Amino acid sequence: MLKLTERLGPIAADRATDTLTLPYERRVLGRLRAKSDAGRDLGFFLDRGPVLRDGEGLRAESGEVVRIRAAAEPVVTARIAAGLPLARLAYHLGNRHVQLALGEDEKGGFVRFPPDHVLEALAERLGARLERHQAPFDPEPGAYQQPGGHGHSHGHAHGHSHGHAHEH
Repeated sequence: MLKLTERLGPIAADRATDTLTLPYERRVLGRLRAKSDAGRDLGFFLDRGPVLRDGEGLRAESGEVVRIRAAAEPVVTARIAAGLPLARLAYHLGNRHVQLALGEDEKGGFVRFPPDHVLEALAERLGARLERHQAPFDPEPGAYQQPGGHGHSHGHAHGHSHGHAHEH
């Protein structure tokens, strides 16, 4: 088994000897056994916390490098006009304390999240057009994480004994 022990941050594809394609839920783990895209046995022995990002490299004890790829998985992509409507959509979805990916492509800006009927209804009420499909999910890092995932973290806990609704 190839033991992956060091995070390298984003790397060029040609620096890697192999790749590993994982969905978001498995890219948050510090300890993991998996098969690489070429069929090799891999083991993660990494610090806990930072999410493995699409394009990030991991170095093995042997010096070999494996590049992480975000797997296509079920997502909802919400599209709305740029500017205040898009900012409002991102604000209200983010206020629900869920992971969100923000991006832009040939169709314009978007907010992407895992399928959730409550979030989907909220996005539609705000005027977004929804596309339910398969795509990589690579959410925004938290505000206290450095780009590349190597920052420190401040606790963000909520102790609510009431419903979690906010009126703004």
